[in-house]
Amino acid sequence: MTQHYLHRHLTPAVGEAQRQAYGQSQAVPPAPESDRLGAKETAFIQARDSFYLASLTETGAPYLQHRGGPVGFLKVLDDHTLGFADYGGNRQLLTTGHLRRDPRVALFLMDYGARRRLKIDGEAAVVSLDGDSSLRQRLWLDESEAGEPERLFRIKVEAFDWNCPQFITPRYTAAELEARERPLRERIAVLEHERLQAQHPVREPSSQQPER
Repeated sequence: MTQHYLHRHLTPAVGEAQRQAYGQSQAVPPAPESDRLGAKETAFIQARDSFYLASLTETGAPYLQHRGGPVGFLKVLDDHTLGFADYGGNRQLLTTGHLRRDPRVALFLMDYGARRRLKIDGEAAVVSLDGDSSLRQRLWLDESEAGEPERLFRIKVEAFDWNCPQFITPRYTAAELEARERPLRERIAVLEHERLQAQHPVREPSSQQPER
């Protein structure tokens, strides 16, 4: 867990809970600067086709939603900024509305097959399509079947944390299963062909001349 993530989440109430449960609490680290995304985080984020996004209502109630798209739709703009294009959905605009009052968000990214997860704290801003042409160009998904996006999201990364793999049940997408199964199917096809050849060998034409 990064120092900044610990500093943000090891609150006095957490320390009290730790002391009651374990007899002592973790020391709160000094407040460092915001975490910077490295090569490991960047590669992980850009390989995802979905993530969970949490925001807060005006009354402080938590709200969580699933965001999905083509692999890499969540872009790493630099070492402290993420972004994605927002396409039309159920027209409720809950997250969009929440961010007008409170920009704080949390992202939860999963790789079930590899049993890895990344948590990100940040502050999000909603940007209109004509509000930042360079951002629009970087986030636009030309191959998306969803049509034209309605708005853009830009997220300033404050802190992140890699979780341990314990209790993550491995799950695989159809594409991942296809990649794993393809060599097996190809091998089965070869063996089946060899089996059929053994059962029905091809007879070589005879070289003997017929008697006259």
